[in-house]
Amino acid sequence: MATVKIYDQHKQESGEILLAPEVFEIEARPEILNFVVRAQMAARRSGTHNAKTRAQVSGGGVKPWKQKGTGRARAGSNRSPVWRGGAVIFGPSPRDYSFKVNSKIRALALKMALSSRLAANDLMVVNRMEIAEPKTKLFAAIAKDLDLNRALIVLPQKDEMLIRASNNIPGLSMTTPDQLNVLQVLKHKQLVLLQGSVELIEARFAARGK
Repeated sequence: MATVKIYDQHKQESGEILLAPEVFEIEARPEILNFVVRAQMAARRSGTHNAKTRAQVSGGGVKPWKQKGTGRARAGSNRSPVWRGGAVIFGPSPRDYSFKVNSKIRALALKMALSSRLAANDLMVVNRMEIAEPKTKLFAAIAKDLDLNRALIVLPQKDEMLIRASNNIPGLSMTTPDQLNVLQVLKHKQLVLLQGSVELIEARFAARGK
């Protein structure tokens, strides 16, 4: 069971916390992480691209000229794909790019992602973050004290004041334990867990039977 130091928002040690090995000490398997990340990115694609086929493009109801005797190539429609303004052959059509991933695989991949951050010493536990008002300079001071660069901060619950204060700081993102996903964790180099979110993350996996 890993023991991690707890810091305050000025990076002063304030205690220690034990992290559940069944969540934070899982060996990473690249093929599983890759599969889940691809599924997340595929689900984000709108799939609304479209090109008109010969059945959809307007015009083309009359043969441009007679079949023989003109000296020109045969043509049956002025909306042929080889004509300007014609249809598109095998063009894109609306589709759903998402594919199903078993919930146990998703949970396993997230535990692997969390474990990889702990193994690389890129996981930090902070007891709390508090600011007097939602101003970027106040949160920027906290980020500087904690040496945050590309960091994902996991809050126990949504905090509009912190979110508004951090919106303009490049590389920093915030989420909650119930919204936490693999792509978020792997996209950011640092993972910052507020102390209250650790129990919620561990409880999320316990509810799924680990």
